[in-house]
Amino acid sequence: MSQTSLEHKHLRASYDAPAPQLRKLANPGPLGLFSFASTTLILSLINVQTRGVAEPHIVLGMAMACGGLAQLLAGMWEFACGNTFGATAFTSYGAFWISYALIFIPGTGILAAYEKAPADLENAVAFFLTAWFVFTFIMWLGTFRTNMCLVALFFSLDMTFMFLMIGAYKGSVRCHKIGGGLGLLTAAIAYYTGAAGVLTRDVTFIQLPVGDLPKFGDV
Repeated sequence: MSQTSLEHKHLRASYDAPAPQLRKLANPGPLGLFSFASTTLILSLINVQTRGVAEPHIVLGMAMACGGLAQLLAGMWEFACGNTFGATAFTSYGAFWISYALIFIPGTGILAAYEKAPADLENAVAFFLTAWFVFTFIMWLGTFRTNMCLVALFFSLDMTFMFLMIGAYKGSVRCHKIGGGLGLLTAAIAYYTGAAGVLTRDVTFIQLPVGDLPKFGDV
């Protein structure tokens, strides 16, 4: 058989070969939402001083592993899915929880640095919360063509940061507790939105509406 015939046979076999089957990526959104909701729930219960609990150290493990690592991973998988908004949100709030936990972990020396200036600590925490208030406001603006659940979630979260920020600047326990109450609302909305992503037609007869909003070109 000539060299030309062999080349033609090889090319024909290449064209006839079945296309490679690509695995479908799962939706990482519910993982990120549930991780965020659970960690927010625990911290918010502490912020409203439920059953007299005011020390936040119990949330540190959740902040590092669940709200932090799991949400960070969800953000990375959203990048793979081509979802810029989801990737930015989950990665950023995963980083938020990790950075929050690091403030209270003794080995970091962050709290120890403010032992002689407790007023500076309150203002420093307020600066920290201010940055997240601004970031969350920008993310809220990016929800107007998604669905009502995400609009409500980011608005509630932004109000949570705002009251916690004001509470830190003014040393107001009342504002701090209001922020905790709004955090509980935020956690509830995040749980619902996450559940809407998990409870799909291929696994259950129960579907939760999220209030889809018109996309670009639909109005």
